[in-house]
Amino acid sequence: MARDKVCVVIGAGDATGGAIARRFAREGYTAVVTRRSADKLADLVARITGEGGKVHPFGSDARDEAQVVELFRRVETEIGDVEVFVFNIGGNVRFDIRDTTARVYRKVWEMTAFAGFLTAREAAKAMVPRQRGTMLFTGATASLRGGRGFSAFAGGKHAVRALAQSMARELGPQNIHVAHVVVDGAIDTEWIRTNFPERYDAGPDAVLDPDDIAETYWQLHCQKRSAWTFEMDLRPWKETW
Repeated sequence: MARDKVCVVIGAGDATGGAIARRFAREGYTAVVTRRSADKLADLVARITGEGGKVHPFGSDARDEAQVVELFRRVETEIGDVEVFVFNIGGNVRFDIRDTTARVYRKVWEMTAFAGFLTAREAAKAMVPRQRGTMLFTGATASLRGGRGFSAFAGGKHAVRALAQSMARELGPQNIHVAHVVVDGAIDTEWIRTNFPERYDAGPDAVLDPDDIAETYWQLHCQKRSAWTFEMDLRPWKETW
């Protein structure tokens, strides 16, 4: 009997992560969506279900090895084959270096670098024996350069990019497509609308639409292996860079 094709989204928030899960669900994939609190996934689950898709929510801390191992064990044994893995945890904080505490730096590193490693490792364990799969990592401007006040965030995002680079070189020859997406700009969320209303004064499409980001992830997954992309960057047409 055919098993479900599963898209696992680690960090399925209200914007990008949720839009990615919905995009893959529309193509017949079973979306497995995770956040630390399963209660925060209720709206996303209702929306995917309402659109005719299949979804399974999990409350899982991506920084906890035991929880991550158990997550992937349950997905593979109870739901289906992990065909797509998306790591979408942010960790964006801003502190001057003198105000960056050890706790803040460690927490951001755990949310980005360490969580990325743990979840991607388990996804690779599922994919390699089948010799197929797509692994997509959400990056940011901080993945490429560290800005003032972003020492913790940039450190974590640089580490995720390096992880993706290493995995692409290791797993590409095993028919597993690894890609890193640099999201270079403000994403259309309630937080941006509330705190940076001037972003919208520039006119239509001046901020990144989560659904448009999700479409790019789908296109990456659909690429032919003779012309795989490792890294691409996305920004609104009016973004300075």
